[in-house]
Amino acid sequence: MDLNGVKMTTVDLNSDYWNTRYVQNKTGWDIGYANPIHINYVFDNIDKTARILIPGAGSGYELSILWDNGYINIFAIDLSEEARERFLSQHPLFPKDQYLVGNFFELDHKFDLILEQTFFCAIDPQLRNRYAEKTWGILNQNGKLFGVLFSVKFEVGPPFGGNIQEYENLFSSKFSILKLENCEDSISPRQGKEVIIELMKK
Repeated sequence: MDLNGVKMTTVDLNSDYWNTRYVQNKTGWDIGYANPIHINYVFDNIDKTARILIPGAGSGYELSILWDNGYINIFAIDLSEEARERFLSQHPLFPKDQYLVGNFFELDHKFDLILEQTFFCAIDPQLRNRYAEKTWGILNQNGKLFGVLFSVKFEVGPPFGGNIQEYENLFSSKFSILKLENCEDSISPRQGKEVIIELMKK
């Protein structure tokens, strides 16, 4: 099946799927360290009292660095219990109730910032309108969505790609687009394949 040129998968992208990927160490999206794009943005722009969410946090590299640097209201959510347990075993001082296991679309918390790195590209493209609505809904007034999205197409996903025009169409009704451009600071394997986004809730 195809949605706006985005190839979809017949795989059920549920908690069992993502747990299995971690158990089998099939985590090609895991770069092994915190992405400087996200860390530097938070350090430069976000107050330490802000409520921050990292959806699809996985190994939580950004999560641990921001926590260690005083961002105490930082939360993560992932479908994989295995990912959460691995993170907590390596970071025993991190509050267990701030790494949630569950469905992002069922969250009822509010945040000032959502950091996007590998979550949007991992969900079924049919859920993208719902993603835009949900991020808008759980952000506080003037809350922001910041991160990177793929700017290439993939034969099959996950990951699922897209392009700047698609993202502008998706987000512009609910967000003021502060930045939506080719990313110059992508990690080496993703150079030329990402756009950087900074959106503010309308």
